[in-house]
Amino acid sequence: MRILIVGGGMGGTILANNLARRLTEPLRSGKVKLTMLSASERHMYQPGLLYLAVGRMTPDELYREQASLLEPGIDFHVDPVEEFRLDKNEVKTRSGKIIGYDVMAIATGSRPTPEEIPGLAENAEQFYTEESAVKMFKRLREFQGGKVVIAMGVPHKCPMAPLEIVFMLYDYFKDRGILDKVKLHYTYPIGRVHTLENVAKWAAPEMDRLGITYETLFNLKEVDGGKKIVRSEEGSETDFDLLISIPAHRGMEVIEKNGLGQRGWIPTHRHRLNMEGRDNVFVLGDTTNLPISKAGSTAHFEAETLGENIAAMVRLGAPVRDYDGKVFCFIEAGKDRATYAMFDYQNPPQPRPPTRAVHWFKLAYNKLYWASARGLL
Repeated sequence: MRILIVGGGMGGTILANNLARRLTEPLRSGKVKLTMLSASERHMYQPGLLYLAVGRMTPDELYREQASLLEPGIDFHVDPVEEFRLDKNEVKTRSGKIIGYDVMAIATGSRPTPEEIPGLAENAEQFYTEESAVKMFKRLREFQGGKVVIAMGVPHKCPMAPLEIVFMLYDYFKDRGILDKVKLHYTYPIGRVHTLENVAKWAAPEMDRLGITYETLFNLKEVDGGKKIVRSEEGSETDFDLLISIPAHRGMEVIEKNGLGQRGWIPTHRHRLNMEGRDNVFVLGDTTNLPISKAGSTAHFEAETLGENIAAMVRLGAPVRDYDGKVFCFIEAGKDRATYAMFDYQNPPQPRPPTRAVHWFKLAYNKLYWASARGLL
C-alpha cells in the first residue's frame, strides 16, 4: 500500500510518525511505502509566534529541521504538491514528479489573509508569520502610549490567540511601566468576547477587572490609515494609535486552485475525517472545514485517530475508530498565569481561574513540542 502525506506541519508530522511506528514491519518488507511531501525543509513551532511578538522567544527557537523529526522509514521530500489528481489517485509536484497513492492524507494548513480587508495589511500588526511577529515586536518596543485596538476576522488559526494577546499586552505594557498611558480595546465579531460561550463567560470579567474595554458584534470592514480609524460592517468605528489584528484565514492556495474546497477548506467527515466523497483521501488540521478550533491540538488528536485507522486499513482492511472532536487549548492570561479549555463534539469547555502552575505547564510544553511532533507525547 502506498500512503502519501501532503504537508509537513504538526498534523502531517504526527501522522507520519504514528504510522511509521505502527507499520514498522510492512515498511521494512516493502509492503507499505510511506511518503511525505512538504513545502519546507524546516518545521516551525507556530504557537511560538505569539511569544516572539512580545519579545519572549527568538526566531531561532521556532524551528527544527523537518527530517530530524521523522521516524526511519518515512520517505521525505521537500517538493510541494501543485496538482491533486484524485480520480487517478496521484499528485503532481512542483518538480514535475507524478506520485501515486492508495491512501492520501492532506494536512496543508492555512494562511492569514489581511489583504481581504481594505487597509488592514498596511495599517495593522499581526503575528502569524515570523516576519510579521518580529515587525510587531519592534513596533511594540517603540510604542509610548495611546489606544491599542485588537481586531479580528474569522475563521482564524488558534481560537484563543485573540484573548491571549490582549492579556499578554496588558502585562507587557505593565512591565514597561507605561500601562497608565495605554488603553486596550478588544473587538469581536459575534455578540460575546469569544466564540465558545463558557470561554467568553470567563474572559469578559477578566477584562472588566483589568480595565480592558471591548465591543462585540464588530466585524471588520475597513481600516482608514490616515485617520487611524477601523470601521465595522455593523456601522460602528473606533480610533486607534496601534492596531493589532488577528486576520481571517483561508486554506492554502493549492487547495483553492485545485477546487478541493471553498476558501481552501476541504469538506471533511466529522468522525471519519475522510474528504467527502472520497474513501481513500483524509484531511486533518487547519485544512478541514470542520466547525472546530483550528489549533495544534486539533491536528494532534486527528492525527492519532487517522494513524490508528490507516494502520488498521493496512492490517484489517477497515478503520477502527471515530474522531470525537477533541481539542485542548492553553489560554495565556498574561505573562505568568494561564488556564485551559478542553472540549469535544459533545462537551463544551469549562475554563477554570488562571494559575501560575498552568502557565508553567504551558511553557514546558513549548519545549516539549518537538517530542509531541514526533508523536512521543
